Amino acid sequence: MLWAMAGVAALGFLITLEIAARRYGLPGPITNQVREVIFAPHSGPLLYAGMALMMVVLTWRQRFIAAGVAIGIDVAFWLVRWAVDARMNFGNGALWVILGYAVIAVTRRTGRERVLLLKGVGLGLLLVAGHKTGDTWLLITSKTRPAVLDQYVATADHALGNPSWLAGRIVEAIGPIGSHVLAGVYGQLPLAAAIFALYQLRNVAVERRFPGHHLVRTFLVIGLLGPGIYMLFPVVGPVFAYGADGGHWAVANLWPDMPPPIYTPHQIPFDQITPRNCMPSLHTAWATSLFIHSRKGPRLLRFAGAFWLIATLSATLGFGYHYGADLVAGVVFALTIEAAMRSLDRGWDRPGIQLVAYGATVFAALLVSYRYLPMEMAKHPWVFGPLLILAMTSVVHGYVRTTKLWDPNAAPAQQPEPQPELV
Repeated sequence: MLWAMAGVAALGFLITLEIAARRYGLPGPITNQVREVIFAPHSGPLLYAGMALMMVVLTWRQRFIAAGVAIGIDVAFWLVRWAVDARMNFGNGALWVILGYAVIAVTRRTGRERVLLLKGVGLGLLLVAGHKTGDTWLLITSKTRPAVLDQYVATADHALGNPSWLAGRIVEAIGPIGSHVLAGVYGQLPLAAAIFALYQLRNVAVERRFPGHHLVRTFLVIGLLGPGIYMLFPVVGPVFAYGADGGHWAVANLWPDMPPPIYTPHQIPFDQITPRNCMPSLHTAWATSLFIHSRKGPRLLRFAGAFWLIATLSATLGFGYHYGADLVAGVVFALTIEAAMRSLDRGWDRPGIQLVAYGATVFAALLVSYRYLPMEMAKHPWVFGPLLILAMTSVVHGYVRTTKLWDPNAAPAQQPEPQPELV
């Protein structure tokens, strides 16, 4: 019943976004997804990642068959597109396999097996639909928020030392190879999440059930709630508001060579194309969540989680997509969502409620301070800079302390050595 209600809610949300996109003369998430059944997909790796998530409910024999069918379909599509000189890409086969198993679940499975297979199909489709939904959300932010608050965040960012300007110069200095690596990490975050989730869900086919909490759940909730904050706090980022990418809409062409001057900020009009997707940084939130979920994995997975977090933070700042203040808010946002999802799974208790309430309070305080105290923050960086870091660190500390209460790493009691029998 819970899964059915979640499915109905997700479908209603997608239909709402579809209608909203149509009002602006553009296709919505449903139309874009349906087009990829035949036309060249936007992201082939994402579709194959969704298929991989779906396959956690299958046996190894079924997985090999599904992968072979997907590759065969993609080869056929590739040859046809090559023959008619159409745009080339792959991924249709993965989508066909996911939809095919949805049909199999309805027509050939019953009882718990049907439910399990439908959950797998839903998980794969949700990963793909979440990406399409995010694109539509970004479109809506650009169309409905004609003015942006970049001057407020840029002014407040003086308290942190304008890290985006520093990181931008570093990325320029490391050259094209380093930039390509960071761009790949930044762009393939959903694929990385699918790989980490596959490890968490590796036993689903054996246990015939999903774990109560896993990475994909947190990713989807972050992607659902984050754009709502974009609507309240529209920001385009330094490369647009203060760089060449902003064109004539930019305040000045300063990024990354010269930090913006300190003066009373005000809202600035901007184009209806650039997404207002900076506050908070959802890439930071997703990478933080990925890092958290990798901590219980093997050493290689823990190393990959740390690398992805560091590289994502470097890319968000170094490419001028975010201010430092966005990253601080993104970390707090991620930990609050993660705590809420874990509490929802294990049952709400006093430490969980306190942590979620505290995280939400700190997040709201950050947004209010960026909006109404930017001049004070810029004029007194040695006061407000440490306060911002302290606020974020306090949420990190609260999360670590609370999760240790939930998952104590108690060492097993030593068994007494057997005593020799007396004759």
